[in-house]
Amino acid sequence: MKAYYYDNAPGDQRLPHDSGRPVPPSALEALNVTHHYLPDDLDSVNKIATSRNYKNRDEIEISPTLL
Repeated sequence: MKAYYYDNAPGDQRLPHDSGRPVPPSALEALNVTHHYLPDDLDSVNKIATSRNYKNRDEIEISPTLL
């Protein structure tokens, strides 16, 4: 996982726009942003959803060809 501050430069919004300033994990945690490595494992997703009392969930696919 890589998190960085957006650079606000004009141009194609689909490009990374990496400012070179990484967002520290503590800043993400303060916003209640979590991340999990789940290699195509729906059972792990369901366990996380159950532990957090999520009633609904969506599945999205992200790839360069779909943007």
